[in-house]
Amino acid sequence: MGIPMKLMTVRSGISALAPVLLTGCAGAGVLDPQGPIGGAERLILYDSLGIMLAIVVPTMIATAAFAWWFRAGNTKAQYWPDWAYSGRLELIVWSIPILVIMFLGGVIWVGSHELDPYRPIASTAKPIEVQVVALDWKWLFIYPAENVATVNRLVVPAGVPIHFSITSASVMNGFFVPQLGSMMMAMNGMVTQLNLQADKPGSYYGQSSQFSGDGFSDMNFALQAVPPAQYSRWLTGVRGGGGTLDQTAYGMLLNQTLASPPAVFANVQPGLFDAIATRKLPDGSGPESGRGGKPQVSPGRPR
Repeated sequence: MGIPMKLMTVRSGISALAPVLLTGCAGAGVLDPQGPIGGAERLILYDSLGIMLAIVVPTMIATAAFAWWFRAGNTKAQYWPDWAYSGRLELIVWSIPILVIMFLGGVIWVGSHELDPYRPIASTAKPIEVQVVALDWKWLFIYPAENVATVNRLVVPAGVPIHFSITSASVMNGFFVPQLGSMMMAMNGMVTQLNLQADKPGSYYGQSSQFSGDGFSDMNFALQAVPPAQYSRWLTGVRGGGGTLDQTAYGMLLNQTLASPPAVFANVQPGLFDAIATRKLPDGSGPESGRGGKPQVSPGRPR
């Protein structure tokens, strides 16, 4: 932890098969997008599939046709024992895969620039700032402008862009809301960024997509997109109840826990996220260090 690493951005493009399988048991995934980023990434998947099928389907048909035409009982099939080379055939054999590579490369090139996770989403609404900290094994969400924080529950206004600043207080992790779009790595000692948006109200499954130890399977959260008026009421309710997220409370969150229930904090110590990201505060023990003791199962969610 803490070693400078090259930023790793994993897009839900052609390589999205694994996240699709991982999220299949948790509800809708990347093929049922509910935001502009997720919708654009699904289009890339469909475009890539169409381009590849344009080669696979004719190849399968041609294979069956050749096998039938050159069967032993077909006396009309020509036999050329001295045939060695055909310029036309070579042109076809090489031009088709080259065209496929060009088309796929073009789709990926355009998509990777238009869907850059650091690129703000065009909107007339001001983005909601959310600071994300990956812990063992739970998610901490800090709303710096609203001065509140939550654990394993993320509430945002529907139709409003969300700008995430993401770090890890322990090992490398993956922040992923399949229906909204891109996955982004959370790494110790650095901050990555991600821009997402939920187009309509709903509850969307969020998860850790990077194995990080014993509590990985329960390291998920609910992203709840609500109408703006309801979001304001939720903020009022959070400010009216819950403690203060200071260094002492954060130290308690560093303890390894399994199946942590949602929690809220009515106040947040100024500069806490920056102190976590720059490692001015202690790191989590990590799943292999042995310094954290036996993980505790949080009350209310029996294993």
